Amino acid sequence: MKTKYFNDAVIGNDQILASYSKNGELLRLYYPTRDNKQFLDYFETGVKINDSSLIYLHQDINNQYKQKYIEDTNILTTEIKNTYFNLKIVQTDFVPIKNNVLIRRYLFVNENTINLDVKFFVHSKLHTAENNLVGSKLIDKGIVQYAHDFALSIFSNKVERTNHQLNDTGSNIQEGYIHDKDYIGMAPDASVCYDLGTMKPKEKKYIDIMITITENCEKQIEEETNCFKKLDIIKEQALTENYWKRYLKKHNTFKFEEPRNAYEEKIQRMYRRTILYFPLLVNQETGGISAAVEVDEERTRCGRYSYCWTRDAVFITRAMELLGMKKEVEKFYKNFCKKTQSEDGKWEQRFYTDGSLAPCWGYQVDETASVIYGVWEHYKFGKDKKFLKDTLKMCEKANRFLQRYMKDLLLKTNEIHVSYDLWEMHEGINMYSISSIFAAFYSMNLIYNEIYNEYEENRIKQEQIREEKKKIEEFLIQTKEYIVTAFYDNEKKSFVRNLEDRWMDVSIIGAVVPFQIFTPKEKKITNTVERIDLTLRTYTGGYKRFENDNYMNGNPWTITTLWMALYHIEKGEKSKAKEELRYVVNTCEELGLISEQINNETMKPAWVMGLRMGACNVYFSVRKIIWE
Repeated sequence: MKTKYFNDAVIGNDQILASYSKNGELLRLYYPTRDNKQFLDYFETGVKINDSSLIYLHQDINNQYKQKYIEDTNILTTEIKNTYFNLKIVQTDFVPIKNNVLIRRYLFVNENTINLDVKFFVHSKLHTAENNLVGSKLIDKGIVQYAHDFALSIFSNKVERTNHQLNDTGSNIQEGYIHDKDYIGMAPDASVCYDLGTMKPKEKKYIDIMITITENCEKQIEEETNCFKKLDIIKEQALTENYWKRYLKKHNTFKFEEPRNAYEEKIQRMYRRTILYFPLLVNQETGGISAAVEVDEERTRCGRYSYCWTRDAVFITRAMELLGMKKEVEKFYKNFCKKTQSEDGKWEQRFYTDGSLAPCWGYQVDETASVIYGVWEHYKFGKDKKFLKDTLKMCEKANRFLQRYMKDLLLKTNEIHVSYDLWEMHEGINMYSISSIFAAFYSMNLIYNEIYNEYEENRIKQEQIREEKKKIEEFLIQTKEYIVTAFYDNEKKSFVRNLEDRWMDVSIIGAVVPFQIFTPKEKKITNTVERIDLTLRTYTGGYKRFENDNYMNGNPWTITTLWMALYHIEKGEKSKAKEELRYVVNTCEELGLISEQINNETMKPAWVMGLRMGACNVYFSVRKIIWE
């Protein structure tokens, strides 16, 4: 599969999600969920001008690029100017809200003083594990590429195709020439050409390319393509633009003052982009929330990202609550979490957003603890006791699992009680994991307090609650004592991350933010933060995850840097928090998507654009620094 690690821009609707490079290349196309199935190995476009070879729109030495979203929307525009021929191309990509079709509108402008003969090419290869079972076929004004269970149609609404090639396209398309006598073929890639004719100086021409995914049924393909060809593209774009602007207005619950400089303007742009990005990774049917658009299908650098980790999703929902996305948040807890909980009460490491189990390599106990914590945090926001009752059995099962886990740990039984840390790098007994369990017990106790009177007619249930609260209160005392005795290193005068390597790790701060086991000014915590600053803060101002981190060369992470910002806010040190936020803002690309890591040398994104947890922390940091 073609290597494509950076999703610089993302657009979509409830069922289609598409990602792009900074030069406008379509990288990935998902349907009908955010994480499965992805259909494209590559989708390349180009032009042949006069007698030239093929000039790829996304990659040519003579091309200049400008990319932006239409303001406050999920409509992406990429301006491509070929300076050799002085041909300007404006590519506009959007997905209508009510129609499951990706529309790519191309405007060609001849800025030369001579006529230009322009031919437009599309070369597409499907991504499938069974490429030998993929075929291509001509349809009216385009081609369809298909496998056993799906068909991807590429077509124009008005411009006729002039040439095509369904077999061995790669051998000659770079010369700007394709030809095939066959109307059907068995290759995984295929190409189609549209002749735009001769363009006079200053002349403009349009072509609309549509991509749709259906079942591999000839009648359905024909019906859908014919239906979409009738769409008024200008009207559909206007409707899509209006939808996203209304969406932003509805969910932007925090009103900024007018920006005084470029930095404040960028913060506000990132903030708005964060709001517009949230719905693109939510499975509207199940409530599952994807961590990011996938970056590495072949697992050449990582274990993949396009899954739902319940821990990540819990913290993402806290931001969603502030955006007024109550319906989506409750669907996550009442539908997705219930569906994915194991019989013994735990949640596995990660899932597809449809609720099916994703590939895992271990267990993370904080995935389970985070759900109970998240249920209480959501209740605090809306005070809806029906929500607590609806999720009570689920939380009780999880609570019993965590009690067994801690009992085995405290009594040092032979039961397996090791767990991967939240970074999925170390398997053992980790401070963050145990802190999350404390927070789960604390939250469960508060849930019982709140729900107790709802069972006035059920004395047996009230007695069960009283007995369970006694157990929880004992576990709270024992768990906090364990954290202090096991993880505080008297020689280092600080907490350490686990019982094995005893390194410094930003996740130690989880005991303060968000779990509030300790206050930010306690001596043990301030000592720990001093050591974190000495060992993990880089010379550029960002924070690495932990000592000796070698994943992707041990870069500073946006999550860890903003985590420290949230700690400093809690401590009342807003000036430090502002500097940490400034680091993230200054290293963010112009489109406003947050990356997982920052290259310490270039100060550019180093890995995974559009990480939801990064966006979540930006959202919290901005609100707390500016508002509270």
